[in-house]
Amino acid sequence: MTDITNRRKILDFYRSHYRMPSYAEIMDITGLRSKDSVFKLVGRLSRDGYLRKDRRGRILPTSVLGEIKILGLVEAGIPSVAEEESIDTIALDEYLIKDRDSSYLLRVKGDSMKDAGIVEGDLVIAERADNAKEGEIVIAEVDGGWTMKYLRMKKGQPYLEPANEAYEPIYPTDSFAISAVVRGVVRKYT
Repeated sequence: MTDITNRRKILDFYRSHYRMPSYAEIMDITGLRSKDSVFKLVGRLSRDGYLRKDRRGRILPTSVLGEIKILGLVEAGIPSVAEEESIDTIALDEYLIKDRDSSYLLRVKGDSMKDAGIVEGDLVIAERADNAKEGEIVIAEVDGGWTMKYLRMKKGQPYLEPANEAYEPIYPTDSFAISAVVRGVVRKYT
């Protein structure tokens, strides 16, 4: 079996289980007979840029989605003549995620950030951080509850501002801690 076939099997496992397989599971799905063979396969796939290891030695995919062609621009205003021209390729996960080890996805519930283009059902890409710049969208614990809002400052004190006029800003009264900064949003249309 080739490394390409084995790589596909490993990524198929990742896509169906939402985690990378263990070395023993890689033995099962690839038909390799020893953990040493799996170790060598993982080494080759890492060297070739298909896998990588985190700080704890766990294997991670470097590009789950693979690369997709960028064909050009599309007018979102007045219609214009479109020409299909392959400009480049991009791996969406590499584009959206700067630091894999500290990034995770959260599913959005509620509509307090709709005017920022984040609606219920979306997935946000959050990067762990204990501080943020004013104006960034953060995941924060405030007075014992968790929420996602814009970080704002007033007289040197942080508060959280929704992106929906139906909601009021949140001014912490007891506790406040930033857990992550939102780096991107993913929305799937049917």
